[in-house]
Amino acid sequence: MIVWINGTFGAGKTSTARELVGLLPDSTLFDPEFIGDALRVLLPRKRIDEVTDYQDLPSWRRLVVETAAAMLGELGGVLVVPMTLLRQGYRDEIFGGLAARRIPVRHVLLAPEETILRERIAGRQQQPADPRDGEWAYEHLPTYRQALGWLTADAHVIDNGAISPRETAERIAKAVRSDAARVCDIVQTPEPTRETVAAGVLLFDERDRVLLVDPTYKAGWEFPGGVVEPGEAPARAGIREVEEELGLTLDRVPGLLVVDWEPPRHPAFGGLRLLFDGGRLGESDIAALRLPGPELRQWRFVTEAEAADLLPPQRYERLRWALRARDRGHPHYLEAGHPAP
Repeated sequence: MIVWINGTFGAGKTSTARELVGLLPDSTLFDPEFIGDALRVLLPRKRIDEVTDYQDLPSWRRLVVETAAAMLGELGGVLVVPMTLLRQGYRDEIFGGLAARRIPVRHVLLAPEETILRERIAGRQQQPADPRDGEWAYEHLPTYRQALGWLTADAHVIDNGAISPRETAERIAKAVRSDAARVCDIVQTPEPTRETVAAGVLLFDERDRVLLVDPTYKAGWEFPGGVVEPGEAPARAGIREVEEELGLTLDRVPGLLVVDWEPPRHPAFGGLRLLFDGGRLGESDIAALRLPGPELRQWRFVTEAEAADLLPPQRYERLRWALRARDRGHPHYLEAGHPAP
């Protein structure tokens, strides 16, 4: 199990984590900041200069998951992880990766009042210990405020403004033992061990906007759909996933729009990605849409231009060509999101 202690700079994560290790049996401290420090040494300076925060490095997020899994495999017990995560997409990627490895995460947010945070940051300025102290920490307060909506909904919140790190750790330990700090309700999608076939279904409203869904277990928006199971026809897999994800039963086999070969990019194996046309939904169909809490956070209808800001680049290219296939009446074959030369 992992107890992930979140909060912005000055919230008291590290001091609380050290106390918590002494309270939870068989627990070990794992600070992902050391991975960031290592990457600053291992990666070329040019690559480091391309990001403003090491969390923006895909390798950091991947190594956090792999290192946590390796430590638990070797030590067992509990990992106590003091680490700020203010971007929901990064939380999805990391917690989703841990869930795929069957590692439960209890997410705790330390949330003292902002006036107390500012006082703590000011105190740290007197004796700066690392580059996060001072102005850099102040600059992250607006990001923290913006993230509070999803953070407070996702985590067990503790206001530790008026209590010591020891008392904060005791409250966390009690919340873990009593299950008040619940295991994160995130779908456990097994990591693929080979190339996969995935089927997505495009659904439209009366204005021809396309429906996208926001998964809880990975970064970025997606099309309704999922991996085709062994022995399952891809179009039937799309129908099954639409019903499981949205509560919508399609009354016909959807037509094929796109076949896209996704090349392997370590650690992903790639495979075939198919998009089907599920047709237009009426007002009653849209009103009846529902979401499974552990898997999808929300859905929305978007224009092609709006989709560009929500979908990862290759997924967006897949959508672009699918919309053109729908207009022209014939499917497209793509490789990595583009027509084969």
